[in-house]
Amino acid sequence: MIAFDLKCGNGHVFEGWFEDGAAFEKQLEEGMISCPVCSDISIEKTLSAFSIKSGSARAKKDARIGMERIARHLSDFVKENFDDVGCDFAGEALKMHYGAAEPRSIRGTSTAEEEENLKKEGVPFLKTPVFHSRDSDTE
Repeated sequence: MIAFDLKCGNGHVFEGWFEDGAAFEKQLEEGMISCPVCSDISIEKTLSAFSIKSGSARAKKDARIGMERIARHLSDFVKENFDDVGCDFAGEALKMHYGAAEPRSIRGTSTAEEEENLKKEGVPFLKTPVFHSRDSDTE
């Protein structure tokens, strides 16, 4: 698999994953790739924000630390900006989905069974990593 950063004719940037470069070119030629924002099919590859070369142990360690830092920032953002509903996550998400509760950003925990039910009901959710202490932060 290969990932490309793509840009539509309206300037929206998004990521696309393909079997290989030839699969990208074929799908592009057949008009099968469209912008997820505006559905434009005038697509081109653009420069990636970053790349990770496989190489030295130092480069791999730096990449791992960078990814951990990004995950930690995401976790901190969610903790600071989402209501913690604890183990009532699935129930609260369903209430909002069906209009029984005001929409808001929530976080919490759910079982695999609850997550499967949310998927069946068409409730969008995202699982993110949780960090409990900042002891290992390298900033």
